[in-house]
Amino acid sequence: MALDTTHETPSTEPHGEYHQDTSFQPKANRIGLWLFIVSETFLFGAFLSARWFSTGTLKPEELNQTLALGLTIVLLVSSISAYLAETSIRFNHRRNFILFTSFTIAMGLIFLGGVAIELQEAIHAYPPETPYGTSYFMLIGLHAFHVVTGLTGLMIVLVLGIKGHYGSDDYWGVEGVVKYWHFVDLAWVIIYPTLYLF
Repeated sequence: MALDTTHETPSTEPHGEYHQDTSFQPKANRIGLWLFIVSETFLFGAFLSARWFSTGTLKPEELNQTLALGLTIVLLVSSISAYLAETSIRFNHRRNFILFTSFTIAMGLIFLGGVAIELQEAIHAYPPETPYGTSYFMLIGLHAFHVVTGLTGLMIVLVLGIKGHYGSDDYWGVEGVVKYWHFVDLAWVIIYPTLYLF
């Protein structure tokens, strides 16, 4: 009887493991983030439309224009520092990433502090039950909530970055949070003239 002397080449693939190509993942993450931002745009659009529909161009004289302008500048500066933080980690400059992210968080906290002052003044000058007050508190409250969530995301990536996470080969977490922060800043750039200038 002839013996079969052929031998099968052993498989180099580990048994029980399934290897999936994840090269699409960053692209999928970005698409998901942009879809989320688009949905948020519709939400802010509805609130902005309600302001124009209910009060037209009504603008109370008691509005604190100086504080509002200062808050706008703070957010614009924070958007620049957030961009610098993302750029820093993209090129493995971890120290600069930590510095610029911390500065962005500080600017966000200053903004929230200014909003708290403005709300205390607004509740007496144009209470929530008035037409303008309703639009004002809805828009300011909606935006402040997004600032809080943005700050939460920034704090998370800061802690992870300090622990050594992220780098030039994987910085999606930072990129996603920074893009969201830019959206929050852009929303305020639209809300500011809607409530304070027109």
